[in-house]
Amino acid sequence: LDCVVVSTPDHNHAIVAMAAMQLGKNVYVEKPLTRTISEARALMEAARKYGVCTQMGNQGHAAEGARQTNEWIQSGAVGEVREVHCQSSRPIWPQDLVRPAAEEVPPTLDWDIWLGPAQQADYSSKILPFNWRGYLDYGTGALGDMGAHIFDHPVWSLGLGMPESIEAICDRATPGSEKDSHPASCTITYQFAAAGERPPVKLVWYDGKHHMPRPENMDADKNPPKDGCIYYGSKHTFMHGSHGGTPQLVNSAEAADFKAPPKTMERSPGHHAEWIAGCKAKDPTMAKSNFDYAAPLTEIMLLGCLAAQVGSGTKITWDAKAMKTGNEAADALVHHHYREGWTLGS
Repeated sequence: LDCVVVSTPDHNHAIVAMAAMQLGKNVYVEKPLTRTISEARALMEAARKYGVCTQMGNQGHAAEGARQTNEWIQSGAVGEVREVHCQSSRPIWPQDLVRPAAEEVPPTLDWDIWLGPAQQADYSSKILPFNWRGYLDYGTGALGDMGAHIFDHPVWSLGLGMPESIEAICDRATPGSEKDSHPASCTITYQFAAAGERPPVKLVWYDGKHHMPRPENMDADKNPPKDGCIYYGSKHTFMHGSHGGTPQLVNSAEAADFKAPPKTMERSPGHHAEWIAGCKAKDPTMAKSNFDYAAPLTEIMLLGCLAAQVGSGTKITWDAKAMKTGNEAADALVHHHYREGWTLGS
């Protein structure tokens, strides 16, 4: 056995990936990398410690559109980008709900193993096989589910690093749901400080019934992507779909005169192919969404989840070194808390 692919629900990602790496196995972990920030940090450090080849399942990182977005921004072709709006059509599962009533565990399911390191709880067919995504103990909601496919591109192309602050505006209508599940809809605003020659960047996430605004100069026959991003550059405004798909200017008159910059970035043989090649060559750098990249991307996503979980109107700051948010309730969510008998290791 050379490699392990981890496609479990989010809450089991870290425990399985860590066990595999401790045995010297290369790992491919579906997005989001982990359910908590502390787990993401631990996996990144373990990947370095054991020297294995890693990759997160944000397949768009290998796409042509992802490289075009990098080239358009880094060449200056679209000008300075100070604001990006990102949107997901998720959740397509229930959120804003309380935990359902207990049911008898089916004879074909080992519920204790499915729970893994999560706290002991009763089984319900309303939680699995799919709807676990909306529950705090198991999933990371719409942002955790799709952020890796959408945030990936502004985070990468703009070299964003960690945010200074995160503010969440969320919809809840079910009393008590904040203890069990993610909000029905969210708008989450991140502020990133200037770095080098890059100006400060405002990055806004929308999901559920919250939608990004339409650019003023967008063609009448175009619409913002249901899943994707819009970048507001000082020269041009452009958009792409989920996974970095099909970058295009929002205004066709501008597009007619737009000169795409040269292709300067190495192209990928494919997201899975580059990981396999890295495994064979024993070269972790060949997989471009390895944990050195994927863990910080996951951390950015999870900071939005934390702010939303604490409550609508919550604004947190982020001291990445101390792993503190300036909010006691949010700080309690930064670290994983496993049930008795389960430890992550290192």
